[in-house]
Amino acid sequence: MTKIGTREEWLAARVELLEYEKDLTRRSDELARHRAELPWVPVEKEYVFGTDGGPKTLAELFEGRSQLLLYHFMFGPTVDGWPQAGCPGCSYTADSLDGSVLHLAHRDVTFVAVSRAPLERLNAYKERMGWSFPWVSYGDSGFNLDFGAFTEAERKTGEGFNFGTPKHAAEIDLRRDELHGLSSFVLEDGVVYHTYSTYDRGTDVLNATWQLLDRTSKGRGGDPEGWPQRHDEYPND
Repeated sequence: MTKIGTREEWLAARVELLEYEKDLTRRSDELARHRAELPWVPVEKEYVFGTDGGPKTLAELFEGRSQLLLYHFMFGPTVDGWPQAGCPGCSYTADSLDGSVLHLAHRDVTFVAVSRAPLERLNAYKERMGWSFPWVSYGDSGFNLDFGAFTEAERKTGEGFNFGTPKHAAEIDLRRDELHGLSSFVLEDGVVYHTYSTYDRGTDVLNATWQLLDRTSKGRGGDPEGWPQRHDEYPND
């Protein structure tokens, strides 16, 4: 229910809210420190990706930098829009990510999107959307499965999405379904290490539109039909 008040009441409530915001910022900083302290795990399997520059290994995707962020973009046979288009939700987030690529490069971080779809489909859709970030195909290498299911048992059954949390557990088979998430890697002394992965609501913070909606009075609201859409599919007002 909407509360109508005076400027004085608003100011008092806003100052109180500020303390919650400051506490969240401090806890977010602490979380980032814990995230950075996760063990580095050597990536021993050889992966080859289809890229605009020809086949490349995981180490070659770093492009001379020491850190790599891979955005797991859902674009495969089980995705809404296949074979012409990638996942609407991933596309919605990609709109926010595209402008970050240049800034990340100047902080020793390479950003790349990765999907199952063949490179020619990725490039066609990228051109349609007007994005500039690098996008590579993992093809049949099992890359998304390996970085979504982290035990041999999970890889055999396709279970274990989002580290085994119950939500969507019965409906997602990682052997079949594409994966939406973000993974981080480090290259040191010629060895690639996996350092972090996040999925599902863990990717909310990557999307500027969600963050802006959270600062409106009505917030994210419900789950309106037909939203979000790919940015070229909204009706012209």
